[in-house]
Amino acid sequence: MKIAVVSDIHSNLQALEAVLADIRKADVDQVLCAGDIVGYGANPNECCRLVSKVAEHAVFGNHELAALTGDTIWMNKHAAEAAIWTRETLDQVSRDYLSQLELAVQLDLSGRRVAMYHGSVDSAIEYVYEDELSLDLFERAEADVLILGHTHVPYVVRFEHGLAVNPGSVGQPRDLDPRASYAILDPPRLTCDIRRVDYNVEEAVASIRATRLPAFLAERLLMGR
Repeated sequence: MKIAVVSDIHSNLQALEAVLADIRKADVDQVLCAGDIVGYGANPNECCRLVSKVAEHAVFGNHELAALTGDTIWMNKHAAEAAIWTRETLDQVSRDYLSQLELAVQLDLSGRRVAMYHGSVDSAIEYVYEDELSLDLFERAEADVLILGHTHVPYVVRFEHGLAVNPGSVGQPRDLDPRASYAILDPPRLTCDIRRVDYNVEEAVASIRATRLPAFLAERLLMGR
């Protein structure tokens, strides 16, 4: 069984389209999305449409929260400006889709308990980096496979009785590799591969610069940070 896991798309249509093309070639059984479909990039509505069509399950990210509520007090300046722009740009179809997303998804995939969150088991805003993983997270999630996003840095960590996966970011990688990142998970075997996909970064940069979004959000795509 092969499951494609995407996360942190951040309204980057060019990156999302490239990743979905790669996923189609991988012949996966289903697609999961670990949140932050919107924010930062120039195409929130188009990305919502695509994810709603291809992802069987998706969770609510912190940028969904900011875009729907307008609450940006916990965000840095650039993220807050992007959240307000996204809030103003979202159409009703996208709002309705994002509003029905859950904070957590629990699945049984070929006998493996899979739990997916955006940030941590407790919060969509809390970061869980690779060196902060613990067996306690699996116990609290009641899962064999724990999927997390939010950090924009991919990892696959094997524990004695489980697997922790962060697919990295489709639309705004922060591990100094500008290519889009996602994961292909095999729950029965407890294995996972991180895949990197080239996309038209220059077009994504131009699309951001054509809006009122902060220029920094375009420039960082070129550096993968």
